[in-house]
Amino acid sequence: MGLLNEIIGAVVAVEGAEKLDPDASFLTKGIAAVVGFEGVKAVTNHMDKSEADNAAQPDQPA
Repeated sequence: MGLLNEIIGAVVAVEGAEKLDPDASFLTKGIAAVVGFEGVKAVTNHMDKSEADNAAQPDQPA
């Protein structure tokens, strides 16, 4: 499901660019797609790392 999420991120980024600038160039839309694709990967990796760090730490008393 990772690739699907990254593709959805790219599509959402392009749609956002079009909402901000209805006359956005092909280059702008391409850059938005790459940023959306890579952004989803970065957020997913960060969340996975955070979950792994939380699982590795023992529970601390309150």
